[in-house]
Amino acid sequence: MATKQKIQNDYINHVLTEGKKPATVFAFAKKNKFQEEEFYKHFGSFDGIEAEVWADLFRQTIKEIKSQEVWGTYSAREKALSFFYSFFELLKSNRSFVNYSTGHFKKGLHTPVQLKESKTAFEEFSIEIIQEGLETGEITDRKFISDRYKDALWMQLAFVLKFWLKDYSAGFEKTDEAIEKGVNVTFDLFQRTPIDNLLDYGKFLAQNAGFKMSF
Repeated sequence: MATKQKIQNDYINHVLTEGKKPATVFAFAKKNKFQEEEFYKHFGSFDGIEAEVWADLFRQTIKEIKSQEVWGTYSAREKALSFFYSFFELLKSNRSFVNYSTGHFKKGLHTPVQLKESKTAFEEFSIEIIQEGLETGEITDRKFISDRYKDALWMQLAFVLKFWLKDYSAGFEKTDEAIEKGVNVTFDLFQRTPIDNLLDYGKFLAQNAGFKMSF
């Protein structure tokens, strides 16, 4: 009987050796000596396999970083950095698959179908650490904007992924630098800035427009 893991491994082996998806599920199952119906017990399509592989990478990263003893002492910024560094470290052992999969993403503004489940996992993680940052005051709560912080982190992840795929520096040190600078800039934008002070002052003046001072 073909297990979920076996089907994943067979699929990854196929696309990395052939450079393309199997012609049909039937042909794929026959080649790897299992029944077609066994495939559909675990996956609805070949894209479904890729989606699961990506989701596993995200879930594994989150599980590993949260198991670290120092996790509870980290700030929201440090937790985000921990995820980014750990995720791209994990990708190193899966670079060939990531190269293949990203090369077959449909172009456009929408999240590729292969990453939809992964995005959900990442957003749940992001919301969790952002909420912690809001509660501690590390992150500024802005009306209509705070709910979009998670999207900013997802965009940052997408940028670093594209950067990493083109990074041929030793040990991907350039990617580490991109992570440090990118995540720090993102969290700097999450924090209170002089613009926030100016907006607060403007709001204060508007609310007290009728107040008059005499000297």
